[in-house]
Amino acid sequence: MFSHVMVGTNDMEKSKAFYDATFAELGYAPGMMDEKGRCFYVTKTGVFSITKPINGESATHGNGSTIGFSVENADMANAWHAAGIANGGVTCEEPPGEREGSLMKLYIAYLRDPAGNKICAVHRM
Repeated sequence: MFSHVMVGTNDMEKSKAFYDATFAELGYAPGMMDEKGRCFYVTKTGVFSITKPINGESATHGNGSTIGFSVENADMANAWHAAGIANGGVTCEEPPGEREGSLMKLYIAYLRDPAGNKICAVHRM
C-alpha cells in the first residue's frame, strides 16, 4: 500500500546516525544521501527517508503520528530499541513488550527519534 515514508529533521547528521544504527539491527544498509541532502533507505518493500523541510522552516513531529517497522521477533525489536537509545532516541509509551488487543497480540518497542518523530518496531505474534 505504501511506496515510501519521509520524515523531517532539523539535524540530518544526528538523524542519519540514529536511523543507520536502528536499521542495522533490522538488517538494512546505511542510508544513502542524495544531491539535495536527503537520506534514503531503500528496501525491496519500500523506502524510508529523512530530510530537512523543503520550505526552509523547522521540522516538527506529527502529534498522534506513529511509523511502525516490521520485525521478525521480540529480540529484534529489543535490539532495535537499544540501538535507538544508544544513538539519540528516547523511549516513549510503555517499555518494549507484549500488547494484546481485540484483533491480535503484538510485541512493540516505541521510540522518539532525535527529531521527535514517534516510531516503533512491531512483531505480530
